[in-house]
Amino acid sequence: MEFLTLDWLGTPAWFWLAFAAIVLLLTAFDLGVLHKEDRELGIRESLRLSLFYIAIAMAFGVWVWLAKGPVSGMEYYTGYFIEKALSIDNVFVISMIFGFFAIAPRYQYRALLWGILAVIVLRGGMIAGGAALVSEAHWVLYIFAAFLIFTGVKMFFTDDHAPDIGRNPAVRWISRHMRVTREHHGEHFLVKVPDPKTGKLAWAATPLLLALVVINIADLIFAVDSVPAIFAITTDTFVVYTSNIMAILGLRALYFALAAMVHRFHYLKYALAAVLVFIGGKILIADFVLGGAKFPPLASLGVTIALIAGGVLWSLWRTRGEEAAPG
Repeated sequence: MEFLTLDWLGTPAWFWLAFAAIVLLLTAFDLGVLHKEDRELGIRESLRLSLFYIAIAMAFGVWVWLAKGPVSGMEYYTGYFIEKALSIDNVFVISMIFGFFAIAPRYQYRALLWGILAVIVLRGGMIAGGAALVSEAHWVLYIFAAFLIFTGVKMFFTDDHAPDIGRNPAVRWISRHMRVTREHHGEHFLVKVPDPKTGKLAWAATPLLLALVVINIADLIFAVDSVPAIFAITTDTFVVYTSNIMAILGLRALYFALAAMVHRFHYLKYALAAVLVFIGGKILIADFVLGGAKFPPLASLGVTIALIAGGVLWSLWRTRGEEAAPG
């Protein structure tokens, strides 16, 4: 059992195994108990399930706080809140993807589940790569900082625009190299259909698979912002990964509530822009103003929560009485 205490990326192996067990249990509970059958998730159920996932994430943060210390605990919560807030923008894009491929609401949860399982692996690879870069060269953090400040400023001054999903390179590649059915086939990502030339059955992708592929590509694009943002808070790989994944795990539950009212969060992007500029700026402040001293974690957490909460409340107040756009 000695391997349980071995150091892996700066954290004992049993910490990682415990987190993996939590993720597996939550996924099994979700699939085996809550959603044995494909069905549309109502807003109330979505909110209740979201509160459950948030409670799990908060409790896990308490464990991080107790096991790794108050600084790591505050860094975990800061990373969690940032990723959770950034996921609201992700929900808007996911909603558009489902609409473009005309995916029925009852099958959207299944696509989100498989998408999130893929994200757990893909984000892990991105975070491991980022950790390796930062450990070898501290100046990489300055690149992260500059990128976050640039992204925040750009987000503040750039108008929202809908992505052209039909011209997505992945969609076009799959359409050219694989049979794609025009019809929907329920929960299936792949089905066997008659070949128009030979009449023999051959595998073909369904619109649900295309939606899943585009959702994962969209998440990788969003990760380009969120992963550097959390590395700007802490270089502890365990805290970076767990805060990121805990926020994402609850996304599929929160999706159905947010998708129905995402138009109410129009002004949140300005708060997120300010958060990205702040997180990037504090790296430069810590190294060039504070003489290398770490920016106070409590102040970082407080500013992050204040900006996000302010953005949510301002958005809800400014959009009161507005209705979602049709379609």
